[in-house]
Amino acid sequence: MSTTTTILTQTVPITAQSILQLFPDIDTSSAELDGHDEEQIRLMDEVCIVLDEDDKPIGNFSKKICHLMTNIDKGLLHRAFSVFLFNSKNELLLQQRAAEKITFPDMWTNTCCSHPLGIPGEGGAELQEAVMGVKRAAQRKLDHELGIKAAQVPIENFNFLTRIHYKAPSDGKWGEHEIDYILFIKADVDIEPNFNEVRDTTYVTVDGLKTMFNDPALKFTPWFKLICHSLLFEWWEHLDEGLEKYLNEQQIRRM
Repeated sequence: MSTTTTILTQTVPITAQSILQLFPDIDTSSAELDGHDEEQIRLMDEVCIVLDEDDKPIGNFSKKICHLMTNIDKGLLHRAFSVFLFNSKNELLLQQRAAEKITFPDMWTNTCCSHPLGIPGEGGAELQEAVMGVKRAAQRKLDHELGIKAAQVPIENFNFLTRIHYKAPSDGKWGEHEIDYILFIKADVDIEPNFNEVRDTTYVTVDGLKTMFNDPALKFTPWFKLICHSLLFEWWEHLDEGLEKYLNEQQIRRM
């Protein structure tokens, strides 16, 4: 299974005007889902927010359509978020994705990675509104995946750092092409994992995470490796002092 992050090679800009030109023959069959977990198949019907390259919503497509490499290779792009939750010891909560997951199964990753949906309260065309939307989505998915209740992760305690535009395959059929909103939050929480989503969890220090990266038996999601190797450790160093200078970045980072 290849998890190498690839360089973007978009040739025709994706806009509201070009979307039908770029995707005239979208495959809406369910053949690619045959043999997968029933609950995970159901979740592939959730509606993701389709974007242009400037992070402006131009429509909605199902999670299945957004994650097929045949569409990704044409430039189909959607909005996502990655939560990094630290406890009072400044240890980072990691999860290992469940074997039932259709994309990137069994891989270790940050606390929670998912998508705001094309529903009221989770979208937004301007950055401030979009940030609030992904924070609401983050609360929803922290509960769904890890049983962390909203009261333990209040909206106002999430810190938005930046957006990362990246593209990465999972296998021959599935992959990611996202503008990923990075959220930090510091909280001591109670965890009740949904084992259809999460196989395992652990808290790590900086040194502990670096040790995990050196273990060839462990596999990591491409977005998590990308963020760690480029940005995370510097942010982590300033978690209690100086993080403010990294918050609310306006420019999208193209990886």
